[in-house]
Amino acid sequence: MEIKTLDVPHGRLRLPLFMPDATFGVVRSLDVSDLLQCGVQALVMNVFHLMQRPGSSTIKALGGLHSYSNWHYPIITDSGGFQAYSLIRQNPKLGTFTNKGLVFRRANRKIHLTPEKSVRLQLDYGSDVVICLDDCTHPDEPYERQLQSVARTVNWARRCKLEFQQAIRRRGTFEGVGPLLFAVVQGGASSELRSECANALLEMGFDGFAYGGYPISSDGRLLSNILKLTRDLIPREFPMLALGVGQPENIVECLQMGYELFDSSMPTRDARQGRLYSLQGRRHPKVGVRNWLSYVYIKDLKHAKTKEPISSQCDCLTCRNYSLAYLHHLFEINDCLYKRLATIHNLAFIKSQIESAI
Repeated sequence: MEIKTLDVPHGRLRLPLFMPDATFGVVRSLDVSDLLQCGVQALVMNVFHLMQRPGSSTIKALGGLHSYSNWHYPIITDSGGFQAYSLIRQNPKLGTFTNKGLVFRRANRKIHLTPEKSVRLQLDYGSDVVICLDDCTHPDEPYERQLQSVARTVNWARRCKLEFQQAIRRRGTFEGVGPLLFAVVQGGASSELRSECANALLEMGFDGFAYGGYPISSDGRLLSNILKLTRDLIPREFPMLALGVGQPENIVECLQMGYELFDSSMPTRDARQGRLYSLQGRRHPKVGVRNWLSYVYIKDLKHAKTKEPISSQCDCLTCRNYSLAYLHHLFEINDCLYKRLATIHNLAFIKSQIESAI
């Protein structure tokens, strides 16, 4: 696979790569040195959550997200469409989708997030890659809802691009590379609607694109056919982000389809909750190889006296220095060191497997 790069204001990204979610400006339990040691090149932060905590005025007053978090490397800011949808879908009382934007009801107040506001906030925060606000859906939703989502997503993308261009002009000329704008392809499980959405966005013109919507079916399987179709609809000269794809086997499968950027909260959440990644025997994620991933559940009593590391083929800080027995002990006493060591391992493991699969 050809190694590509993507230049953004805070550096050059070497593709492909996985980006951990730092939703509130932090990858839980890790600091900058830990992230760099894991080979992390970029983080994904979320404008919807950050505008509430710590708040936009705080972030701007402290110099933007890079200065605030001390992460002076690329940051991609998610528009909030996916998280907003997951909240409202679970409880419609929390908000509504309208053609103008999103309205959230929080603590007896309404929070409005329009495409224009989402772009302005992302730029104010110092984002390297701004993502257009989109109307996210689940693949099982009816055709009429998917049709509405595509129409709304395309309209919002047009408004986002206009706001982005006006904001860039107001800010004047950038020294070096300016921020990029990515659009999101929706359409659920409909190949017709995916094509319609992708063609409309390509006609508008963006720096890159993302697969939008839940990438997993109701029975827990990756929507491989739709993911591949969506990637094939976008010319390969454009970088493409598989939003929400974070399970290691799914990352490798999408990598082989041509996706180059991945983000998810799954690997770090798995680590904190006691699910660690390892290889099945000596299998590696090459083309045609299946069932290469193995899970280690650290709470299992069988690990209490195990001297071996999580994975004998892993060279991360955790596997070089700590046994399963010690990690099991840390987990049982709920020590914060467990979360740090486990998260380091899962992130380093994913980076290693991406490199192996190229």
